Amino acid sequence: MRLKDKVAIVTGGASGFGEGIVRRFAAEGAKVVIADLNNEAAQKIARAIDGLAVATDVSKPSDVKALADAAVTKFGDIDILVNNAGIGHTPQPLDAISEETFDRIIAINAKSVYLTAREIVPRMKARHKGAILNVASTGGVSPRPNLTWYNASKGWMITATRAMAVELAPFGVRVNAINPVAGETPLLATFMGQDTPEIRAKFLASIPIGRFSTPEDMANAALFLCSDEASMITGVALEVDGGRCI
Repeated sequence: MRLKDKVAIVTGGASGFGEGIVRRFAAEGAKVVIADLNNEAAQKIARAIDGLAVATDVSKPSDVKALADAAVTKFGDIDILVNNAGIGHTPQPLDAISEETFDRIIAINAKSVYLTAREIVPRMKARHKGAILNVASTGGVSPRPNLTWYNASKGWMITATRAMAVELAPFGVRVNAINPVAGETPLLATFMGQDTPEIRAKFLASIPIGRFSTPEDMANAALFLCSDEASMITGVALEVDGGRCI
């Protein structure tokens, strides 16, 4: 019960890494708010964990404000924020990505961190406590070719994590990130372009431990960084990658 009575918001919490984090946080005693565009899936998980689902487009200021307000109305306050919502693009040359796709990647992977911070950080500052976790990527540290704008958005998130950590430390708010390697989530096929045994083997060859990551892997790392056990850790971008970035 390492998160007993903590209130946690997890964006993109209805599938993949986000769902793994939601379920682990709930098992550790947290009251979890699931923010996702897929409200049907979010509601199903919320019922299973006695949490709250809020239909949210994290790129829209009005949606993010409504999310924060709903969390406070339901549970009283916000102790933990996990910025997990993210999108990618299929492997393409950097000059072939449409402007619409680029704008959407930046809106979901970068602007959302600003929007959630604008709504939730003042509450954490006022209480002089809080933990924020940004789900970045190994792509922000060791980029793969033909995923340039996705990689860049995750590099932005890592830098934002460190800058936020330095600025918010005097207010008792910790900010960390995790950098997942490719995992068995709905985004895997997007990154690979095609889900074939040959392409899977190519991806796996770059992961020394020899397997894709799982939602449970990310949930375990997220749990530690958001718990009081990590009270001396801030500004860290932790690779959860089976050795991919070595």
